[in-house]
Amino acid sequence: MNPAALLNMFGLAAIWGASFLFMRQLVPAIGVMPTAFFRVVLSALGLVVIMLVLRTRWDFRGKLARILLIGVIASGVPVLMYSLAAQFLPAGYSAIFNATTPLMGVLIGSLFFGEALTGGKALGVLLGLAGVAVLTRAGPVPFDTQVLWGAAACLVATTCYGFAGYFTKRWINDQGGLDFAVSALGSQTGATLCLLPFFLGTSLDMPLAPLTEPKILLALAGLGFLCTSFAYVLYFRLLASIGPLKTMTVTFLIPPFGVFWGVLLLDESLSWAHLQGGVLIALALWLVLRPAPVAKVEAAG
Repeated sequence: MNPAALLNMFGLAAIWGASFLFMRQLVPAIGVMPTAFFRVVLSALGLVVIMLVLRTRWDFRGKLARILLIGVIASGVPVLMYSLAAQFLPAGYSAIFNATTPLMGVLIGSLFFGEALTGGKALGVLLGLAGVAVLTRAGPVPFDTQVLWGAAACLVATTCYGFAGYFTKRWINDQGGLDFAVSALGSQTGATLCLLPFFLGTSLDMPLAPLTEPKILLALAGLGFLCTSFAYVLYFRLLASIGPLKTMTVTFLIPPFGVFWGVLLLDESLSWAHLQGGVLIALALWLVLRPAPVAKVEAAG
């Protein structure tokens, strides 16, 4: 992996790690559906501004319907699922469960998209999950029915991410591709259209008073503009440069960042389990990302 892609990956992990903190602040204040809907709406608006500043051509090359559908799978459903999970799970928990995305990607790739399942990738995913399990020990709440519902919502989201990566590669990148900002805007527009009917059906019960609080407005801005619009530009850039499976391994980096932001901003506790889990996740990341060995060809005698 080249240095630019590696830098994008770490930046994306840091930004997405912060998104769980923002959701944890917003869901109790304004509700599940408003949090999900405002996130994708603000993201779409932020991408419009980015495209205007960069003078990007609004050219979907006949792929608008496909990128809208990808937006439903890659953003609409996952954003809603993580907002649901934020009712029950601390920010660090959601970030930890998010690290199952590469496992879903490997399984989905091998079952539906002809992706080779090498021993190194399988071992890397298993070590990554072991790191996730170790990190879970450091969480502040015991497992109960609510935590299981939150975990199930997170797993639905990571399954969607797994499918979305391959659909983007097959429908967009392998057919000439699109500008990163154009792909991201189409994706967030699809997510907005997906969530709009549900938001309209529940918005009458949304409390309005929290929307006047500066910390809530800042959390919305951070979640929508930074953690979604800007983050999805990085995401589509990575998909185009290193492929879906390697891009999905960014989720192995999100738990350490989620823990870091939690300790820094929410005064969450830190334990040896964080270090142990982080080492396992780093090893898993190396196994999944390392280049495949080049077979030696013997010269004809």
